[in-house]
Amino acid sequence: MQFHLNGFKSSGDPLQALYESDQEPDFQSLLPEQVDVLIVGAGPAGQLLGTGRRSTVPYDRDLRSIRIQRKGVMDALVVTDFPDVRLKTAIYSADEGSILIIPREGGYLARFYIELDKLKQDERIASKNVTAEVLIDRAQRVFKPFKFEVRHIAYWSVYEVGQRLTDHFDDVPEAEREQRNARVFIAGDACHTHSAKAGQGMNVSMNDAYNLGWKLAAVLHGLADPKLLFTYTDERQGIAKLLIEFDGKISKLFAAKPKNKAGKDDKDAVDPAVFQEYFQRQGRFMAGVETRYSPGLLTSGDTGQQDLATGFEIGTRFHSCQVLRLADAKPIQLGHVMDADGRWRIVLFGDKSEPNSSASALAKTCDFLYKKLLPRYTPAEADIDSVIDIGGILQQSRTSISISDLPQILLPHKGVLGIQDYEKVFTDEESYSFGFSKIYESRGVSKEKGCLLVVRPDQYISAVLPLGEEAHAPLENFFGGSMKDQRSSNGTNGHT
Repeated sequence: MQFHLNGFKSSGDPLQALYESDQEPDFQSLLPEQVDVLIVGAGPAGQLLGTGRRSTVPYDRDLRSIRIQRKGVMDALVVTDFPDVRLKTAIYSADEGSILIIPREGGYLARFYIELDKLKQDERIASKNVTAEVLIDRAQRVFKPFKFEVRHIAYWSVYEVGQRLTDHFDDVPEAEREQRNARVFIAGDACHTHSAKAGQGMNVSMNDAYNLGWKLAAVLHGLADPKLLFTYTDERQGIAKLLIEFDGKISKLFAAKPKNKAGKDDKDAVDPAVFQEYFQRQGRFMAGVETRYSPGLLTSGDTGQQDLATGFEIGTRFHSCQVLRLADAKPIQLGHVMDADGRWRIVLFGDKSEPNSSASALAKTCDFLYKKLLPRYTPAEADIDSVIDIGGILQQSRTSISISDLPQILLPHKGVLGIQDYEKVFTDEESYSFGFSKIYESRGVSKEKGCLLVVRPDQYISAVLPLGEEAHAPLENFFGGSMKDQRSSNGTNGHT
């Protein structure tokens, strides 16, 4: 077998490695000295990280749950008189199993997850010689009395359903974290396996890669302490555990007979209404946006200021909203300006006081950020917003605000030519042609006090803080927990 692996040297340059053996190598002992980090990925996460697809890893036996079920999946162009073929639909038949319909992109293609007969304990799907014709026949029987004619199959497969989760996602046991740094990481299907329904594995796996990717970049560029990488396991294993639990529940519901068609002794029978309720309730999780990180190094455990922005819950994904850019009155989705570029974001929501006033809480916060916090963590040769990007949302009308009088950190000079950036300040008001999203109102932001959000590079909210001096110490403590001071030994750099 050949194992194509990706490593990173201390310079940050990629280093490819190839192992060829009858058995999978011990990655830790065979890791070349010149490689600082090795990533072993499988599935979507492996593709994103550019690694090999095969990995054998230790599974958490307490969570290991092999379900001897087999499923068929088929992407097909069909002709049918079933009215809901373009809706996400679960069909239960009395005796022929069930089908889950997921409409695909383009308006014509649809994916069909088809329940097949259960396997015995010693059976495997490969021994059953299941063909595309078998899937079509089962689907037609489930769809009866509706017509179901398959005109073209773009993709089909069969698989066994099993749920597994690894003990941890890196090569350092928790008891040894003080002695050494993590150098080997696994992601995606290499550390959690489950059924393929609803894209849940793809979404979670891609978020594994995203979570690990920005942290690796920060460490390799010398911006963050290597201990930051331990948060990958801390955060993503918990999410994978939730995925496994959800997958086991949804697989059991999907495989069960409808209660009104099952026999009296069938304890696994399910009320279709229960399945529908569960499916709808977990829709956000299957879409990959239900993640909530627990308090830790990157997520504040202090929720005392959460009432300043009730719609931006600490630990959850930043919920975008339309705002109006101050400089050119262009309507902008706030989440769309948070590029996936590895930068932290601090989003300032102004209070009711005049934003141009140097005595306002907004101005005092900006002064602290510009003179103290950002210079500490920004390399001397880099733009002031290259590590932590500051943005402002104002509740006053753009016509009443003098843009040139705003705090300097909101209008920074950047690049070798020192050109001013006018795209960091927005107002909460109606656009000329795209309506009014009312971000203060819809996201529960206090108009009286305003607030400050710390948003991670992967757009999850780390902290909600008040404007003014009360936020200075929490900000210093938070960023000091994982970021490296970029100032020279005399306490200065090019931004001081």
